[in-house]
Amino acid sequence: MDTEGEFRIELNRLEGFRFEVHFPNPAIAPLITDEGAPVGADAGPSPSHLLGTAVANCLAASLLFALRKHGNDAGPLRAVATVRNVRNDKGRLRIGHIGVDLHLAVPGASIQRLERILAQFEDFCVVTQSVRSAIPVTVRVIDSAQTVLAMPPIVAAGPAQPPPADR
Repeated sequence: MDTEGEFRIELNRLEGFRFEVHFPNPAIAPLITDEGAPVGADAGPSPSHLLGTAVANCLAASLLFALRKHGNDAGPLRAVATVRNVRNDKGRLRIGHIGVDLHLAVPGASIQRLERILAQFEDFCVVTQSVRSAIPVTVRVIDSAQTVLAMPPIVAAGPAQPPPADR
C-alpha cells in the first residue's frame, strides 16, 4: 500500500517510443511501454492505457478493502475502465473522461454496510482523487444481478483549488 512520501520510477528508452519501466521494488518485473501506431509499435501499454489502468486498479482495490473491512467476502471483482480521448481547443489529444465500472460477483443485498461502503470507498482511492482535479472520473458499482448500486453525478473537473492562505 502506498504511504506518505515519495518514490521513484525509472524509464529507459529501448527503441522508437518503447521504454522499459523499473519500479522501486526490485521484485516487480520491469514493464515495457510504447505508444500506439503510427507513432509507436504497440509493443506495450501506452501512458494513456496506464492512466486508465491506475484509476481502475485503485478504485477496485479501495472497494475491495472497504468490503473486507466490513466483513464481506468480495469474491471475484472485475473493473472495466473506458478512457475517452478528446481534442482540446488547439487540436491536441487529451484524456477527456475516465469511466470505471466495478462489477461485484455477489448481489448488493448480501453486502453488509453497503451504503457506507459506497459512500466512502472512492475517497480512499489515491489515484482517482488525484486525477479528478483535471479529468472527470465517473464510477459505477454493479452487482451480480447487473443492478447499478452506485453512480455518482458527473462533476466537471477543474484545476485543483489552492489551500487557503494563512492570514
